[in-house]
Amino acid sequence: MNLKTSFLKNRIDADSPNKNIVPVTTLIDNANKLSIGGCSIEDLVLKYDSPLYILDEITLRNSCRAYKKALVKYYPGESLPIYASKANSSIFMSNLVASEGFGLDAVSEGELLTALKGGVPNDKIVFHGNNKSDKEMEFAIKNNIKVIVDNDHDLKRLEEISNSFNRDIEIMIRFTPGIECHTHEYIKTGSLDSKFGFGIESLSKLFEAIRKTKHIKLIGLHAHIGSQIFELDPHNDLGEIMVNVISQAEKFGHNIIELNVGGGLGIKYTEEDDPPSIEEWIKTVSSSIVKACNKKNLNLPILMCEPGRSIVSTAGVTIYKIGSFKEIPGIRTYLSVDGGMSDNPRPITYQSNYSACLVNNPLNNNSKNKYTVAGKHCESGDVLFKELELGDCKTGDLICVFGTGAYNNSMSSNYNRIPKPSTILVCNGEAEIIQRRESPHDLLRYDVLPDRFIKQS
Repeated sequence: MNLKTSFLKNRIDADSPNKNIVPVTTLIDNANKLSIGGCSIEDLVLKYDSPLYILDEITLRNSCRAYKKALVKYYPGESLPIYASKANSSIFMSNLVASEGFGLDAVSEGELLTALKGGVPNDKIVFHGNNKSDKEMEFAIKNNIKVIVDNDHDLKRLEEISNSFNRDIEIMIRFTPGIECHTHEYIKTGSLDSKFGFGIESLSKLFEAIRKTKHIKLIGLHAHIGSQIFELDPHNDLGEIMVNVISQAEKFGHNIIELNVGGGLGIKYTEEDDPPSIEEWIKTVSSSIVKACNKKNLNLPILMCEPGRSIVSTAGVTIYKIGSFKEIPGIRTYLSVDGGMSDNPRPITYQSNYSACLVNNPLNNNSKNKYTVAGKHCESGDVLFKELELGDCKTGDLICVFGTGAYNNSMSSNYNRIPKPSTILVCNGEAEIIQRRESPHDLLRYDVLPDRFIKQS
């Protein structure tokens, strides 16, 4: 990565943060050291230790506002952006998106509870999942949270629960529109072969089944075609397909008033990435739905979308401290850091690429050393970067990895019994803890030694 392009040529885009590598408040001070949100990263590590997750509040809010602004500009009907909380779920994130007028999507009771504790209004939360438990469904229904029905099992259980409560329930259904997009095969969720959603060919049968239920009212449709998408054409096609399904549902007496097109807009992890802007994505989605509704003489539905990565990813960085070096002459030099696959499982899982720099020499001046950056876990594949160009560095120096706000914290683990990092929010020179660092003792809280083993000892 050549950070000179981002820092020195004024390419930081405050209106569409997903097109940046770095948070919008990123600066290099006169001492050639990195700061974010007006806070010195070196000072943050001295106070909060490492590894350390940092979230930039201004970048987060700019991302939310870009979606809201674009929806007002391009969609003449009512709209509701919904934060895909799987990207980074916390009471703080729930509170922030709620304060920006967003709803939230959740896929477990834990995410639902986090949203409610964070202040997201019940009527702006949607409950996803391809294998919801009865307990989770009952929690959603008791809290007046809309369920997105994913399959026949969902529908059957929901009908039984609604009958037992003698209570009417509004639902959306998720279907697979059959659109392929150029992304990693593990996250192609909108293709015909997917664990998510009803097949589009089965919708007539589904609409008839819902019509015969006593308490279930179908008011919305949902589709999602993938993640980290750089193309606009698939979402242009999606709008027309979804409007066609509205017409199909109406033939069975269903009044579809909500249309949820999912998320999937990509972000810029490396200089080679070139995602559409948030405005371009919203314009494409909105225009396709408006055009299709006009063609079929339908009222505009409430337009929902579910951005996750493009809200939080660029706002987040992870800071590591350099430990050992190992040079294998003629092959590579390993540089090991104090974190790795437990705080960022995406490289070993998806072969994901990131950008990074030294905190005390972010422009990599006077050197073109290349390192394989390895994590500290007992796993040969625990490698964060295979060929990272850095300036001269030594044990104790800090590395800042960009674009880690999404899926790093939420997918983190305690592999090797390593505690999870803390998360710090930075804004206008102030830093606040929003998630505390775990301690090794925290990891023992739920371990239980059976009585007979205690007696033997």
